[in-house]
Amino acid sequence: MTDLDLRLVRYFTAVAEHRHFGRAAASLHTTQPSLSRQIRRLEGQLGARLLDRTPQGTRLTEAGEVFLPRARALLRSAEQAAASTRAAAAPSRVTIGYRTNLFVTPAVRELRRRHPEAEVLTQHLGWTETRAALLEHRVDVAVTRLPLRADGLRVTVLYDEERVLLVSADHRLAGRKSVTLADFADEPLPRVDDPDWNTFWRLDPRPDGSRAPDGPLVREFEEKFELIAAGQLAAIVPAGVRFSRLRHDVTIVPVDGIEPCQVALATRAADDNDLLTSACKTLEAHLTSPEAAGLTAR
Repeated sequence: MTDLDLRLVRYFTAVAEHRHFGRAAASLHTTQPSLSRQIRRLEGQLGARLLDRTPQGTRLTEAGEVFLPRARALLRSAEQAAASTRAAAAPSRVTIGYRTNLFVTPAVRELRRRHPEAEVLTQHLGWTETRAALLEHRVDVAVTRLPLRADGLRVTVLYDEERVLLVSADHRLAGRKSVTLADFADEPLPRVDDPDWNTFWRLDPRPDGSRAPDGPLVREFEEKFELIAAGQLAAIVPAGVRFSRLRHDVTIVPVDGIEPCQVALATRAADDNDLLTSACKTLEAHLTSPEAAGLTAR
């Protein structure tokens, strides 16, 4: 049995990602000769050469290509094991993740009142960040919108939320009482690095099997806003996100004939402690649909 030093494994992944010993050494805050020695130690433990130096930089050997995904998985597993252990040892802390316009403040206040001995933290989550934030133990419970891959998670749907079209204030569809998919079938819609998100929020593929026109790949909330306001694309968004109250150069138009999105509560499937249970119950009690709160798109 080979006992691998995780520090050496981390050094190897850094060189593999940078494809250069010098840049990897700088990112690890070590020297290049020291890094080279550590890589040789790892190769000695494994009995295989992992990296070759070339005039162009560093390349993975065949053995290195095989080891790299396993090395990354090993580091992730170690981090998750450490995070799980910390969580089990200190259930007096809970971190609540939330998506844009899913307001958790009233629930957080009540939790802090009910559990003055506990640390109740919050963290905003990006469009496609929920699953990773939970599995990496950055948050313990997330208030999110579906779709969300549920394997390894426990997901409870809270309510449905209409989807609407977000366009520039001077768009040809602005001011309409409602539209159908046919009205904006040729509009480019933004993409993200998540196929499930793209399928649902771009209606791609369409009911007739056709593909949605490709808009730009966006990563930031404000980036999408600017492109829509400039008339370069439209976007399907949740009705509860009150974009038109944030700025006057965009507007929302109700969409007929498409299914709503769903707001849900998600935790890690294996997690179970009194503070987490209390957090989930409090969030469920406080979270309200846009219709019930008087925040409909119309």
